[in-house]
Amino acid sequence: MTSLVVGAKRLVIKVGSSLVTDEGRGLDRQAIARWAGQIAKLRERGQEVVLVSSGAIAEGMQRLGWAKRPSAVHELQAAAAVGQMGLVQVYESCFAQFGLHTAQILLTHEDLADRRRYLNARSTLRTLLDLQVIPIINENDTVVTEEIRLGDNDTLGALVTNLIEADVLVLLTDQEGLFTADPRKDPAARIIAYAKAGDESLEAMAGGAGSQYGKGGMLTKVLAAKRAARSGAGTVIASGREPEVLVRLAAGEVIGTHLAAATPPLAARKQWLADHLQLAGHLTLDAGAVRALARDGKSLLAIGVIQCEGDFERGAVVGCCDESGREIARGLINYSAAETRRILRKSSSEIEAILGYVDEPELIHRDNLCR
Repeated sequence: MTSLVVGAKRLVIKVGSSLVTDEGRGLDRQAIARWAGQIAKLRERGQEVVLVSSGAIAEGMQRLGWAKRPSAVHELQAAAAVGQMGLVQVYESCFAQFGLHTAQILLTHEDLADRRRYLNARSTLRTLLDLQVIPIINENDTVVTEEIRLGDNDTLGALVTNLIEADVLVLLTDQEGLFTADPRKDPAARIIAYAKAGDESLEAMAGGAGSQYGKGGMLTKVLAAKRAARSGAGTVIASGREPEVLVRLAAGEVIGTHLAAATPPLAARKQWLADHLQLAGHLTLDAGAVRALARDGKSLLAIGVIQCEGDFERGAVVGCCDESGREIARGLINYSAAETRRILRKSSSEIEAILGYVDEPELIHRDNLCR
């Protein structure tokens, strides 16, 4: 049995509040520096990393002298606003020691529920990764309300995993992993080294609330793994206090609990596209484009599209048809219907001159096409 992190091109790593803040005593700079060093080694291996970090509220509580996590939203927002300053400063300085730049991304549920904002967030994150920058993501607690709360950063980690189509979600916690029972109460409890994400028996095993400094418990991690598996990503739940845990996982060592997805990422994505019944529009392709998609498995370029039907936004699922009207593929389109009509029969190099910008050179990327 090999670690799920081996061979993963893109990882989302989530670090919990108790780890980041040394159980609420303030930011643990030494621990953050160790994770930065490990992530630097993953980058040297060619792996892309997005970091989801808790700790803003806990750091704010420490700075404000609050011993107990408040329940009032405005107090949580105030603590987050104070704590975010210190959190970002520490991450920036720790990663700078390894020659890495960081970027702060604050998200709410609205950002991921709204299709346009979802795609904008995805484009920004992908661009940062292309630039060799380490995105540091947290829930935007300074403006969040109960209606838009993601609820915990385990869920946020899973949503970001789906957003950027990461291969693996690594949840670093203060526990060794998922046990068959609470090891504090049952001496016969054993760690679950490997299982399938979404297995209902796992939810029954997981239980117990998080610490007073964070909201997550083991159940939120099991549910996060289930959510991440929808896009084909596996999840690792491991102790962040384990020496060189990220490097050892990347080297193949099985540490903690590994929850594998039923299908690989690309297959899961294409299955979702195949099952997407509500098409927002249709594109009519010339013979060359039909050949490129159906026979050669290539991306769809604007130059091969004859006609565009429907009124849709960027990111919609559209059908790709030959000139007789037969659907040969469907996929996620990179431009709105209005934009698509303006660039029909044009080469990719002309898009910027016509629209004034270019999001992607392809109308639909081959990874977002299901034939």
